[in-house]
Amino acid sequence: MRSSADTIIVGGGPAGATTAALLATAGLNVLVIEKESFPRFHIGESLLPRSLPVLKRVGVDVGGAAFLYKGGAEFFDELTGDHAVYPFEQALPGIPGHAYQVDRAAFDAAVLERAGVLGATVHQGERVKNVEIDAEQVRVVTDKDNYVARYCVDATGQDAFFARRSRGTVPIESFGRAAVFTHFEDLGSDALDVIGTDGNIKVLMRQSGWGWLIPLSGGRLSVGAVTRDGKVTPSLIEEAMASSPLTQTLIRGARRLDTRVIRNFSYTTERRSGERYTSVGDAACFLDPVFSSGVALAMLGAEAVVGQLVPALACGQEAAPEMMTPVWLHMERAYEAMRSLIYAFYHTGFLRHLFFSRRPDPELRAGLISLLALDVWRGDNKFYDALMRSRMRQSWTE
Repeated sequence: MRSSADTIIVGGGPAGATTAALLATAGLNVLVIEKESFPRFHIGESLLPRSLPVLKRVGVDVGGAAFLYKGGAEFFDELTGDHAVYPFEQALPGIPGHAYQVDRAAFDAAVLERAGVLGATVHQGERVKNVEIDAEQVRVVTDKDNYVARYCVDATGQDAFFARRSRGTVPIESFGRAAVFTHFEDLGSDALDVIGTDGNIKVLMRQSGWGWLIPLSGGRLSVGAVTRDGKVTPSLIEEAMASSPLTQTLIRGARRLDTRVIRNFSYTTERRSGERYTSVGDAACFLDPVFSSGVALAMLGAEAVVGQLVPALACGQEAAPEMMTPVWLHMERAYEAMRSLIYAFYHTGFLRHLFFSRRPDPELRAGLISLLALDVWRGDNKFYDALMRSRMRQSWTE
């Protein structure tokens, strides 16, 4: 058995890799155990402005081939002809005025590589079989070796290692149930003209869900459909693409790749941390990705966890069961804001009216864009205040 680390992180995606990079920067002995070998395919290609300062802290080169400039978000109702553009540069001041679309295979590999460069030990292709925690230490058993550490971070994404083994995941039934998606390569010149240089994600409103069109670097396009109703089969995306003139324009003549299905959408966990462990990213909470919050929440959650864990390890307080309570109080503001926004998207006319208003209140519009950028930790957002006072705040679990 190796006595190997101050902290063992299970999972090397954006949440785990960011946690590892920041802990290593603080001088801690960190081990990341990732079951897959990077680069590996993953969905969730749209970043948000609020996460860019964390990327900068980690030192990821956003000028690399994995990154495409993202100016904001566009919303379409092709049945009514409604269309609205929300540029991040029109948000309330204080955050970057753009974000990026990313090839997740290359992006995730780049963040994990930075963790290694900064001093973390990274094991790929190694599967964690069990984690045992007692008052003195954490013991991690994998298919290759055994390890001990002072602390453990669950960054296993939707596997949610700790929550699922205790049956502590709670589904959010009122949001999307699953997504079917594919990628297209070699987009034609007409498609590239439509996409332009702003790189916006395009969200297509549908009767029982929504769809996405995400431009990626190298003339590629991610196309997906999310549903709340009915049986989930690959035919969902065929129907969505066939009924969307915009999608047909963008994919005409392009080469289609594999079709994939993701289920287990939208859940929270009953207990996100405890004695000598915490969860981060999707292992703590996963929300319907209509507003692209997943990677940003993962990286911001990782930053918050590290901010609490470093001083706790320094003074030997890492075993305190409630040590991460400030983290979850901090992150709950973001989860609650995004849950309420998603609920409004699915269940009320409030958001649709604001999205497509011909003469929107300028303060509400700027506040909405700030939430779309995940800039939720501020006290001057008129839209956020209205959302939190509304019935959407209490209704997200229905």
